[in-house]
Amino acid sequence: MKSLLLFLFLLTAGCKAYSSAEIWVSPSGSDRNPGTKQQALGSLQAALRKAREMRRLGDASIKNGIEIILKDGCYTLPETLLIRPEDSGSRDSPTTIRAEHYGKAVISGGLSIEGWEPLKKSVKGMNKNIASKVRVAKVPKYGGRDIDFRQFYVNGQKARAAGNTDTSDMQSILAVDYDKQEIHIPAPEQKSFVTTDGMEFFIHQMWEVAILRVKDILIKDKEAILSFHAPESRLEFEHPWPPPVISQEGNSPFILSRAIEWLDEPGEWYHDREQALLYYIPLKGQDMQRAECVVPVLETLISVQGSLDRPVEHIRFHGLSFAYSNWLRPSLQGYVPLQAGMFLLDAYKLKEPGTPDKAALENQAWIGRQAAAVELYAVNSTVFEACRFEHLGASGLDYLEASADDRIEGCVFQDIAGSGIVMGRFSEPGTETHLPYQPKDLREISRKAVIKDNYIFNCGSEYWGCPGILAGYVQDVLIEHNEVCELPYSGISVGWGWTRTDNCMKDNRIIANQVHHFGRHNYSCGGLYTLSAQTGTLIAENYVHDIYHPEYVHDKTQGYYIYLDEASSWMTIRDNWCSLPKFGQNQPGLNLWENNGPQLNDSIKLKAGIRAHWQHIKSAL
Repeated sequence: MKSLLLFLFLLTAGCKAYSSAEIWVSPSGSDRNPGTKQQALGSLQAALRKAREMRRLGDASIKNGIEIILKDGCYTLPETLLIRPEDSGSRDSPTTIRAEHYGKAVISGGLSIEGWEPLKKSVKGMNKNIASKVRVAKVPKYGGRDIDFRQFYVNGQKARAAGNTDTSDMQSILAVDYDKQEIHIPAPEQKSFVTTDGMEFFIHQMWEVAILRVKDILIKDKEAILSFHAPESRLEFEHPWPPPVISQEGNSPFILSRAIEWLDEPGEWYHDREQALLYYIPLKGQDMQRAECVVPVLETLISVQGSLDRPVEHIRFHGLSFAYSNWLRPSLQGYVPLQAGMFLLDAYKLKEPGTPDKAALENQAWIGRQAAAVELYAVNSTVFEACRFEHLGASGLDYLEASADDRIEGCVFQDIAGSGIVMGRFSEPGTETHLPYQPKDLREISRKAVIKDNYIFNCGSEYWGCPGILAGYVQDVLIEHNEVCELPYSGISVGWGWTRTDNCMKDNRIIANQVHHFGRHNYSCGGLYTLSAQTGTLIAENYVHDIYHPEYVHDKTQGYYIYLDEASSWMTIRDNWCSLPKFGQNQPGLNLWENNGPQLNDSIKLKAGIRAHWQHIKSAL
């Protein structure tokens, strides 16, 4: 008995010796507390500061790391949380920010909307037949100022901004007048509007969509003529690719939205910004006195910011949920993208084609990048494991550039307006987007990342050109065993630049992923999609199936299971099981294709996708 007690004592002492220091946080805690489990801190900001000071002062308890543990509940951030080089851990003493229970600690950029009431008076422009069904609430100020937002969620479900139609019944444009910068459409049933302020024109453009703020709508008989605000008006009518489509096969479809006159269906909302009022028609069974109603406010919830000489290192995120991010660029300046959600800052067609890098190039373009709920720059050895990214207004998780040895594993990305995961440089605002990227300082490149066993679905829900996983100029990145599905465009996209010139992209591996139910809205897509020269890149043993067949795509032949787009070169594509041997190539360089299609053994299908250890992340939804 004495020997057993001694063994247990030594075992307990040994476990304690190797345990991490703990800092506890609770929504009901206080930043004046010491941060113990019984007396938790009240904010993640305070916990990070405490950890930072423990490292600065060399606290002996942190020898094996620091764990910041978030108890169940919602942590609404008052501002973007900045993680700095001073917050770094080390290989032997990492800093881990984790939930006490999987998915139960929610880091939110949202604002609750409460005090819903029936309408008490008529509202100008509102359909009188639905007034009795409408509920209205005051939108609170944030930081003493009125707010704007592009999404509204009721009980975790995204409601739809009031529009003339939904995606199931879109009309098509009639004509485009490039000289006058106008678009002609069938006249709407409404012959006048209280205001066009905030009204938007969403238009399908081949492999992308554009969102244009309506300046004026002039109705003439059976037509309406739309003009738009700057800068998107100039961009829309000057940029050559991708354009709105006018063809014998069909013209571009569109949706008009964000006018009170179109508030007429359950599940729709309208925000009167001038009066700071939110109108909503509840779905059947929704009790607005009990409903959890949220609008997003913060564009970025967490920003991890290092530098090339002082990267942020050894930070881990585990079991957390990131929710309710905003992105207001389309509301403030419109949204006219080139590809993959990268929006144009300037673009035009060359009168005389040709550039030093590409003799036949006939256009120029400069791009910006969507915001992300979590952004990282200049980081090493960071980890996102068993985290959830949902209800987000642009991208989910974005490794901007200058990252190395990072891992994203066992995470869920769903209900995201843009891409789920974004990694690596694309083009800086001052760099023409077709130029190859080959930095003198290789630390600028995102490299040696592992993206595995993640479940990525219903991304690109508003910006239809966004893939599930999007990587630009990256090197030695492994994308394996993910399930990527229910997407408007491509599944996994790697590469940028439209160039065969040697660049920093090389040795990337896309292996054993399951990609399915993609191309819901846009074509020129691939379940697996690449751009430009990528020496040594391997695409192998993936399972790609079930592409959608929308009627309104510009070219019904351009939906591929694997698509090596312009100048894709120096890659090996082998042993990929695809529903059909339908593969696209656009001006490719030398690539090795071996044994791809439906003739492969079913073992490829059985091994692809999320492995058994992480299958529970799907059932937990």
